[in-house]
Amino acid sequence: MEFETRLPLTELRETVEQIKQEIGKVIVGQNEMIDLLIAALLADGHVLIEGVPGVAKTLTAKLLAQTLDTHFSRIQFTPDLMPSDVLGTAIFNFKTSDFEFKQGPIFANMVLIDEINRSPAKTQAALFEVMEERQVTTDGKARLLPPPFMVIATQNPIEQEGTYRLPEAQLDRFLFKIEVGYPSLDEEIEILERFHQPNAIMSINSVLAPEQLLHYRQQVKQVHVEAHLLKYIAHLVQQTRNNAAIYLGASPRASLSLMNTAKAVAAMRGRDFVTPEDIQKVALPVLRHRIMLSPEKEMEGISADDLVNGLLKNLEIPR
Repeated sequence: MEFETRLPLTELRETVEQIKQEIGKVIVGQNEMIDLLIAALLADGHVLIEGVPGVAKTLTAKLLAQTLDTHFSRIQFTPDLMPSDVLGTAIFNFKTSDFEFKQGPIFANMVLIDEINRSPAKTQAALFEVMEERQVTTDGKARLLPPPFMVIATQNPIEQEGTYRLPEAQLDRFLFKIEVGYPSLDEEIEILERFHQPNAIMSINSVLAPEQLLHYRQQVKQVHVEAHLLKYIAHLVQQTRNNAAIYLGASPRASLSLMNTAKAVAAMRGRDFVTPEDIQKVALPVLRHRIMLSPEKEMEGISADDLVNGLLKNLEIPR
């Protein structure tokens, strides 16, 4: 379908390919995770990456940050981490005889939170405001974070010793939940061959400036979505609220996330309009952490992905 105004997305698409090439210097495979990370970056959202240890969750997030000419910060969550260790605290200055606020590591453009489920509830709750409103309120004063701002968090789904389950309110603030699996046999062989060579780690070049990213985000917002596709998104989310197998359905924030990330995927593919396939690509990572299964379905071994795939299969695709 032709539109009167076409977005100049060539530069955006070329930059996306450059980011992939830079990350691909080190990472073998994991194309789905990389695509979704870039889509979340363009859609101005946060990402939760879940996978067993050693599948390059943290490394990929660090490499993505290196492709951006921005301030990067890493926070290792531990059971004794306090909210002030993340947000910052007021320190008395003897020279001025006054308290001065010392910024915490959350004051960065891209923040990697490693093993987010290792901190207690009060530290996790400290992220609610900063993730949603991009600001930190301390001593009655709101301190805005510099744009762009993105949180990438990792967690291990297997190990339960010394971990704290993320509350639903915090999970809902993540645009995507990306599940990372093991590499294939060919990919694992390539990993061994690549890192068998001396000086295997190559330098990662910065290819995207903050001003460019903000410009690309504005372009993504202008990607066209037909009315029947908006209804398709709404029907999909409504189905999660009217299903006996689902105890807690997705919120309107999930609908907005589906729309915004589908726009980002379309732009990454060089299109200024969204197709049903774009929505289907992001449906799992957008919805899997926003729904709670009924106890009966959990006992049967049914997963959130199974239910979402079932909803997509039964919902008529608009054309």
